[in-house]
Amino acid sequence: MRALAQSKLALAIGACALALGGCATGGSSGNTLPPATFVGNDAAVTDKYIIGALDTLTIFVWRNPELGAKVQVRPDGRITTPLITDMQAVGKTPAELADDIKAALVEYIEDPLVSVMVDNFQGTFGQQIRIVGATEKPASIPYRANMTLLDAMIAVGGLSEYAAGDKARLVRQDPSTGRQKEYDLEIASLLKRGDTRANVRLEPGDVIIIPESMF
Repeated sequence: MRALAQSKLALAIGACALALGGCATGGSSGNTLPPATFVGNDAAVTDKYIIGALDTLTIFVWRNPELGAKVQVRPDGRITTPLITDMQAVGKTPAELADDIKAALVEYIEDPLVSVMVDNFQGTFGQQIRIVGATEKPASIPYRANMTLLDAMIAVGGLSEYAAGDKARLVRQDPSTGRQKEYDLEIASLLKRGDTRANVRLEPGDVIIIPESMF
């Protein structure tokens, strides 16, 4: 009988511990991401860069410098250069835009050679990392290959004074299904306690939401 009573007591204690554990992690989605290395092992290039609104472009036409220009992509996604009015730029790679400019210039010059260089990057929303909430300077920053949570937080100046960094969430859209999924982030553990396990790999289009502490 005594052994039975001890067994029941142990089960009761275990149940209480599980209940308390559940309370301690209230609000968590239960989804976590694997930690990323702090320094990339390679310089692997991801998808091709897609021109976005407000990008600054330098357009060069060989042997015809007067037809080139340094332009900023307008909010409507178009650019205007000498001899070309309102050409769509957003959604194209620099090489694709160069081909379209070449096709438009053929009417005026023979066999034009066109290059498009991106000077200042904004990218499309799908290529940006957006950080909102309790950070020093909420912002949209261009994604780059092998970008991690630490890189993004450095770019926005870290957490604000009242941020609940370990309750932050990352919202990511699955490009194959279009569905969004949320992951738990532990930004305070990463920045204030140096927990390398909290440094996760980011992907283009990620949104990081950082709430404020309730007290």
